[in-house]
Amino acid sequence: MSTTATVATTPEGIPVIILKEGSSRTYGKEALRINIAAVKAVEEALKSTYGPRGMDKMLVDSLGDITITNDGATILDKMDLQHPAAKLLVQIAKGQDEETADGTKTAVILAGELVKKAEELLYKEIHPTIIVSGFKKAEEQALKTIEEIAQKVSVNDMDILKKVAMTSLNSKAVAGAREYLADIVAKAVTQVAELRGDRWYVDLDNIQIVKKHGGSINDTQIIYGIVVDKEVVHPGMPKRVENAKIALLDASLEVEKPELDAEIRINDPTQMKKFLEEEENLLKEKVDKIAATGANVVICQKGIDEVAQHYLAKKGILAVRRAKKSDLEKLARATGGRVVSNIDELTPQDLGYAALVEERKVGEDKMVFVEGAKNPKAVSILIRGGLERVVDETERALRDALGTVADVIRDGRAVAGGGAVELEIAKRLRKYAPQIGGKEQLAIEAYASALENLVMILIENGGYDPIDLLVKLRSAHENEANKWYGINVFTGQVEDMWKLGVIEPAVVKMNAIKAATEAATLILRIDDLIAAGKKSESKGGESKSEEKKEED
Repeated sequence: MSTTATVATTPEGIPVIILKEGSSRTYGKEALRINIAAVKAVEEALKSTYGPRGMDKMLVDSLGDITITNDGATILDKMDLQHPAAKLLVQIAKGQDEETADGTKTAVILAGELVKKAEELLYKEIHPTIIVSGFKKAEEQALKTIEEIAQKVSVNDMDILKKVAMTSLNSKAVAGAREYLADIVAKAVTQVAELRGDRWYVDLDNIQIVKKHGGSINDTQIIYGIVVDKEVVHPGMPKRVENAKIALLDASLEVEKPELDAEIRINDPTQMKKFLEEEENLLKEKVDKIAATGANVVICQKGIDEVAQHYLAKKGILAVRRAKKSDLEKLARATGGRVVSNIDELTPQDLGYAALVEERKVGEDKMVFVEGAKNPKAVSILIRGGLERVVDETERALRDALGTVADVIRDGRAVAGGGAVELEIAKRLRKYAPQIGGKEQLAIEAYASALENLVMILIENGGYDPIDLLVKLRSAHENEANKWYGINVFTGQVEDMWKLGVIEPAVVKMNAIKAATEAATLILRIDDLIAAGKKSESKGGESKSEEKKEED
């Protein structure tokens, strides 16, 4: 029952004010119904983007900026949802994205399907606590099933890693170039992966992503080094330096202005000349100090004066100014150099090393490429694309693919996609449910149906008959040897997904199941929705008009 009443009465009939004026309270089944409706609405919006044949969404923000994507986390982030239950799903998607980089739509759609199934059970007068308990038992069984059927994957198995990247890219707008991009992703992640003890560790921050529109997606390239999106500051400087000794400066090569206001009175033109000469000498001294260390490349976070540029060019030193702090940190890690804040403290030991530093033209702009660095763990991916929006979507797709390959290397386990895992879990849950018995059995069976609904959405988005294919899939999974059988959305056939190369990290599936169950059970436990009243605009409007009158 929904009410905006803010007053209760004692047995003696004395009114007691409980909530502030303007507050609203919805409780009981009505509160549950409203929350379920909000979750279903978000799920309906995302359903059509699910799978390789999923559609894209065009999102326009309040400033008129357009985003075209089918990335679940991006869609939910840009949708600017207002309902608290809907916002909960946004948090679930963000958590899934941060944890595993992929599987956001799986988590949100599964949460929606679980809530739908719970609604049917609520109509049968089954208490939400029993449903939650059944869902928790089903979740445990689902995670146990994935652990049993997941297959081990080695970091050296490049073929499997490429297939994992391709599976992630298959549902993105860049699917046409998936083989080419998957190769880049697999090479980049294996390059930065390192063994610590008996576990593999992957820090994706070691992979720099640089975007430059122009060309096509197939012009995207991997660089074993760092790309600085700046050009060489002086035309007289060399554009290519081999065996580069790199000085990384967080100090400006300019004459520093005094912090205190100072006044210099000059009576004679020769004094002015001396003053300017002194400035030049200061800059020359700084350049000489840099050259004395043996540096032949300078990358500076701050400015470089024109006079300093001239002296650097005379010494044959390649210089770049106003580099990003993040680029400087990546260069320090890659080249083995140290970022120096005071030029007087620069020593030969602070210099980084790279086999080649070269300025190259990329599209209309020039960039400096630092390759063959001391630390081979530094990798860059230069993304190209005809439109800026294509470049942005390619970046989102690559970040997801990099995350999934990193997940497989860290966890060392993979499962087949195409609905194979969902069908296998659903089959096992239906066998497990009668062992529990009672009303919880219905909740476990509802969980199995929700997982099957994920596969039905996948089939529907492929343009096929979901009931016909689901029956075929169920029949195939009755045979223990067919655990990897799923739906090929491009042919509409039931096939072995592992042989087809549709492979996903086990940890993505597990995390999506955990997140979806968590969201569904959280919503089912809510039986009271108390919303504080919004500040009335009329009062604000009156006060504004009164202020205006006073000004007049």
